[in-house]
Amino acid sequence: MLFVSSEWRCRPNCLCFVVLHRQGRCIGSDQSWTSFYLTSTNASILDGVIMELQDCSLPLVNSLTPTADADEAFKGADAAMLVGAMPRKPGMERKDLLKANCRIFQAQGKAMDQFAKKTIKVLVVGNPANTNCLIAQRSAPSIPKENFTCLTRLDQNRAQAQIADRLGLPTNKVCDVTIWGNHSTTQYPDALHAKAEIDGVSTPVFAAVKDDAWLTGPFIETVQKRGAAVLAARKLSSAMSAAKAICDHMRDWWFGTQGDKWVSMGVSSDGNTYGIPEGLIYSFPVCIQNKQWTIVQGLEINDFSRKKMDTSAKELAEEKDMAMDFLNA
Repeated sequence: MLFVSSEWRCRPNCLCFVVLHRQGRCIGSDQSWTSFYLTSTNASILDGVIMELQDCSLPLVNSLTPTADADEAFKGADAAMLVGAMPRKPGMERKDLLKANCRIFQAQGKAMDQFAKKTIKVLVVGNPANTNCLIAQRSAPSIPKENFTCLTRLDQNRAQAQIADRLGLPTNKVCDVTIWGNHSTTQYPDALHAKAEIDGVSTPVFAAVKDDAWLTGPFIETVQKRGAAVLAARKLSSAMSAAKAICDHMRDWWFGTQGDKWVSMGVSSDGNTYGIPEGLIYSFPVCIQNKQWTIVQGLEINDFSRKKMDTSAKELAEEKDMAMDFLNA
């Protein structure tokens, strides 16, 4: 029996994720779940959500239990998807989000440290996701660092979709796009090593697109600013796309990546060979086997990439310092 704990705020991305997850889109169609939902929102609202989920008659659900008690929620948990954080609003800066969410993720980390299984797999989605993940990780010292990850799969999916659209291909014909760094506007969507399958032949994306200026300019900017564009248009953060990315992330973590293809995940920077400072949660290209991720080695980093990767690392180091100041205040 697999237990799942989620920080829950009843937002659209949470609702979309739960339905996809309970349909088996996350870690398989043969894995039943007993689920706890950790919430700090109005209890009656969550009760209504639970009723709706029950009415979906989802076959993989054994039970659904709402709770405001983190200790209860994380007890014996195999996996935690921390999707709840103070939502970003128009005009809100990341430092404002960071300050508001520091205590949330510190408390969750401590609860996991005490009550969750030491093998728990943790995915942090609530923004600023990289640094929120770092806070939770540092608050749970008895759980291996590599068991804490944050979501940059949404950025990867956005990047793949932009390239596929440019080439007139389905998105599953584009692979090995890399997201380096922070889940923010400093992230670096890197198509240098990406490939596109055209008429059955694997072709480097730069050769297929034949527009270096687009791949090193508008393509990057579109992916970097996509979240803000969705927010401006909908007046709400990304919902279905975020939910699908969460499922993609957890599915690959559970079942592994295919062949020599890689995906992007925010993971511990400790021991990396790309010159990124240690002690951060930084998005790297990873391959996964037996539920263990490893950073892809030996990718060429040109001067253009180096500058963008370092810019994002600098932002993450600054976020880390701010977070430590907030927590120690």
